[in-house]
This record gives sequence, C-alpha cells and structure tokens, in this order.
Amino acid sequence: MCINNKTTPIKIQSATINDCFEVAILHVKTWQHAYRGMLPECYLNSLSVSDREIMWRRMIKQQSAQLLVARIAEQITGFVAFGASRDKDASIDRSEIWAIYVAPESWSMGIGHSLWVSAQQEIIAKGYTSASLWLLADNEKALRFYERVGFTPAYS
Repeated sequence: MCINNKTTPIKIQSATINDCFEVAILHVKTWQHAYRGMLPECYLNSLSVSDREIMWRRMIKQQSAQLLVARIAEQITGFVAFGASRDKDASIDRSEIWAIYVAPESWSMGIGHSLWVSAQQEIIAKGYTSASLWLLADNEKALRFYERVGFTPAYS
C-alpha cells in the first residue's frame, strides 16, 4: 500500500527478516525519545538494539504477530505490530496493537495514521471484530493519537 502524505509517498508493507535490524534501531531510538521522563533514564539507556532485533526476528519467524513497516524513500520510518490479544480475559475475536512507533523526526507527518489504517484493514481481514492496546498513562501524545483514531481509554 502506498499513501501520499501530501509531500512524500509512504509505502506500507509487511516486514521481512531483513528489516529487523532497522526496526530494532528505530524501536530503541523511539523509546529513548518518547519515554524520557516517564521511564528511568538508566533503563532507557540500557535498551539494546541487538536484543530488539532478536525479538523482532523471533516474532516474524514464529508468526506470533504481524509486523508492517512504513517506508519513505526506502528508509523505515515507522512500524506497527499486531496480532491476537494477549489479555487473559480477551475474546478470540479481539486483536491487539502490540506497538506503533514512528521515528521522532517523522512525527505528525501521518505515518502513524497510515500504519494504523493498514493494520486495521489486516485486523478486519483476519476476522477480528475489535482491537485493544496498552500504553503508559503519562504518554499523552500517544493517548491523543489513539483517541483520534477511535480508541477509548479504559484504565486499570
């Protein structure tokens, strides 16, 4: 799927094993930027690209979730991971957004929305009737994003 964000086309596609290193770099970088002040600095500084790469490779090999990447000019600028809900009390028709991350320098360009729309299409195609996700209560930027795309907060 190719979506034009008014200036540059955003290409959304399924990730491959070859994308895992780039996804891992983006994952660590985004966590270190987005969660600064919400999570301990020593924890954020200890995040490992190699550990994240192993995690993403395992997920793709085991097909435990689906991973889509957003590319602008062949560079991965964001990703979304989703699959069946991991909540113990979830019905079998509920999916879960496991992660949506966009490179901080690309925030507010429509990439997250494009990733969500593509994930939503896949979720519906797989027969899920609802989606849930977890996020830090202090993550106001993410909360606003998810509310804009139709999620409703439920605190626990």
